[in-house]
Amino acid sequence: MKKQHLILLVLVLGLGWWGTTHPATAQSGTFFEKLKGLAGEWEGQTPGEPSVKASYLVVSNGSAVLETVQPAAEPSMITVYHMDKDALRMTHYCGSQNQPRMKAISVSPDGKVASFELTDITNLAKPTDGHMKNLEITFLDLDHIIQKWTWVENGQKRDYVFHLTRLK
Repeated sequence: MKKQHLILLVLVLGLGWWGTTHPATAQSGTFFEKLKGLAGEWEGQTPGEPSVKASYLVVSNGSAVLETVQPAAEPSMITVYHMDKDALRMTHYCGSQNQPRMKAISVSPDGKVASFELTDITNLAKPTDGHMKNLEITFLDLDHIIQKWTWVENGQKRDYVFHLTRLK
């Protein structure tokens, strides 16, 4: 009898897990729509650094958002955000000449914050070479966002935080 109860418990718990939606999956489409709303020109600051310019463009019949970031005195970088079924993904074309690909692993219940995590990377010569590992985007309001990029090089992490404001 104990074995039957254990099997029943495993089945009930398994069905409960199967029916739940991962937080990122439930909100990813909504967050992608917010990314589309960024279309336009932006300017920002990161503490201790010169200003940065950014632009957002909705492309490919609304299926992707193209972000161009131009830090002062550095090469411009492009990031493309898109949905892959119910998953929000992005590819970052870095000034370091590698291409981290990330997936949104969580979206806050209010839909204002998404956290992306590296899934793979192309054109990285060695795992210790510098590359982006994580991204967090926070919507403060329609005209203010914060991006927190996590850079990893030689096992050391460094965060870059950009406070962006829409230009009117």
